[in-house]
Amino acid sequence: MTGAWRQNEERRDKALLIDATVPNAGRVANYLDGGRDNFEADRKAAQSLVAVAPLIGLIAPAWHAFFQRVVRYLVREAGVRQFLHIAITLAASNYADEFIWSVDPGCRIAFVGSDPLVLAHARALIRSEPGAGHPEGTIGYICAEVTDPGAIVAGAREMLDFSQPVAVALPFTLGFVADTAAAAGIVSELASAVPSGSHVVIHHIASELDPALAAAAWRWNRVSSQPVTLRSKDEVAGLVAGLDLVPPGVVPISEWRPAPGDPHSEQVIPLHAVVARKP
Repeated sequence: MTGAWRQNEERRDKALLIDATVPNAGRVANYLDGGRDNFEADRKAAQSLVAVAPLIGLIAPAWHAFFQRVVRYLVREAGVRQFLHIAITLAASNYADEFIWSVDPGCRIAFVGSDPLVLAHARALIRSEPGAGHPEGTIGYICAEVTDPGAIVAGAREMLDFSQPVAVALPFTLGFVADTAAAAGIVSELASAVPSGSHVVIHHIASELDPALAAAAWRWNRVSSQPVTLRSKDEVAGLVAGLDLVPPGVVPISEWRPAPGDPHSEQVIPLHAVVARKP
């Protein structure tokens, strides 16, 4: 009881830190993904970014399609039934857990985020206990920054079985770690904690697939306390050095094992995607 009270106190303290007048990366992503956990400043920032780089508006459906393909691969081909999802937003969490459980209702899922508003709404919207129709599966939440992999691992150990393979997903997250060596170090520490047969899944905003993204990033970095860093294909490959790349390796997100029915775009969606296996 005391522990629960302390957690509630910590959540209230963090909620007081929310500044609705400053755009937040997680809430902007939430808005672009059709969510409601955002403020006017977030919506204006998102609209401004899309005006500069229209392909940003196509990222959400491309990400969802990629996520579906990756989950099917991990569960059906790689035999992974545990997911550690480290995101800047939990906007798609309800979608994510439902889709994972539609593939295998026994999967365990741990979501990681740091925005108190989105975490509060996620806890209200997503089951925190095994639910009807999913008697085996479990889901939980860890409030931590991507820059603190030790805290992430400690929290995940309470929810996942680290003797069995884990899929560590980092959607967009590493773009908010400015130093590439530090970003690679985060991946390395997370990969070191999970057993052989685990996988790391990354998609990252590309520096060379759409020239307009550089202007959008510059505009975002002027108004946000969460500056974004774009990276090249080679830089993204370096983030998973030491792991085995699952074919086709590092590719634009829509080109990672495309499936019939995926959203179609005449232009390349400017995200690099990679799935890598721990040997």
